[in-house]
Amino acid sequence: MLDIRAIRQNPDEFKTKLARKKVNPATIDELLSADEAWRQNLAETEQLKNLRNTTSEAIARKKKRGEDATADIAQMKEVGNRIKELDDIVREGEATIRDILLSLPNVPHDSVPEGESEDDNPVIRTWGDIPKFDFEPKPHWEVAEALGILDTERAVKITGSRFVLYKGLGARLERALAAFMLDIHTDRHGYTEMFPAFIANEDSLVGTGNLPKFGDEMFKLEGLPYYLIPTAEVPLTNYYRDEILAAEQLPVKFAGYSSCFRSEAGSAGKDTRGLIRLHQFQKVELVNLVKPEDSYKVLEELVAECAAVLEALELPYRQIEICTGDLGSKDAKKYDLEVWIPASNTYREISSCTNFEDFQARRANLRYRRDDTSKPEFMHTLNGSGLAVGRTVAAILENNQQADGSVRVPKALVPYMGGVEYITAK
Repeated sequence: MLDIRAIRQNPDEFKTKLARKKVNPATIDELLSADEAWRQNLAETEQLKNLRNTTSEAIARKKKRGEDATADIAQMKEVGNRIKELDDIVREGEATIRDILLSLPNVPHDSVPEGESEDDNPVIRTWGDIPKFDFEPKPHWEVAEALGILDTERAVKITGSRFVLYKGLGARLERALAAFMLDIHTDRHGYTEMFPAFIANEDSLVGTGNLPKFGDEMFKLEGLPYYLIPTAEVPLTNYYRDEILAAEQLPVKFAGYSSCFRSEAGSAGKDTRGLIRLHQFQKVELVNLVKPEDSYKVLEELVAECAAVLEALELPYRQIEICTGDLGSKDAKKYDLEVWIPASNTYREISSCTNFEDFQARRANLRYRRDDTSKPEFMHTLNGSGLAVGRTVAAILENNQQADGSVRVPKALVPYMGGVEYITAK
């Protein structure tokens, strides 16, 4: 959520910056108009309440002296009615302002490149050699089904489309990857491992910016104010919601493994087969809570931490910077890591690393004090996928497939696979 005080002071600056995310400048005018009306009504309310207090004291003195206070009492009845009316107007005004603020996206950082769509995202760097095959590489779902490690048909029977069942070494591979990723981030990168609940309340989802804007992209529990989490970012970011930390407690680094649930609204016809776009998938999520002056240094570190997993798994990837036209509503600046998918002959997103600055912190009331005498300040929040497990499985199956249909297990993952070096059909 943006700072209303900053918008009051520099409305034209916010109009210019938010125009980069296609926000109509009239929305800022609407916000400021509502804010001005709210402040005027609030001022009138406070003046009338002060008048009521002083007049009530005068009435008490008159009664004590035996004087007639009928006119004053009648006046205060009218004042009381007006106060009640204004209190309702003020509450409605607060709700209007909050609704507009919750609808506004984050301001993009000045360094974010201009662009209209994902086609305009510049490539920052590439890593690894794209594999060469002396046979036609198969898509990962064909590789997995031939090996008997993935069952889509029965998953559809049990649940529905966009669900899968891992079997045997497929299930072992999914589990191994999650453990491998968590070990890298906790042992090498200094994260605290977390295993969160897979259900969150509405306040938590408002705190991370998923509500109210993205309600149709989540699964809500019928009749309850709860949602299945779209990512562990939600519970991890809200861990310190409405709390004030000491400066020495920062940075906070959480690594959480969870299932993620997405309705995939608007994705009809896209990636209907395989592991790329599912209603339920697993992911290791990295969340950082930091001092504002450190957040852009931490963003670069976060990208490197996620990339380290891909490099350890010997998977070729590239890093791209997200342009204004492709930047998410919550994002101030974002990088994506895209892994090579041979059967599609293209790179596909496997990790997003984002600096939200204080956008989420204002919504979730995440604050810290620099010292005992300073006022609380909003911290900056960042998150990154370290990595999406199912997409990593897909990348391994496609990049490491062999001519005989087997799949080579990355060397770093062999100990997590119980010594299995190749996945073969039984």
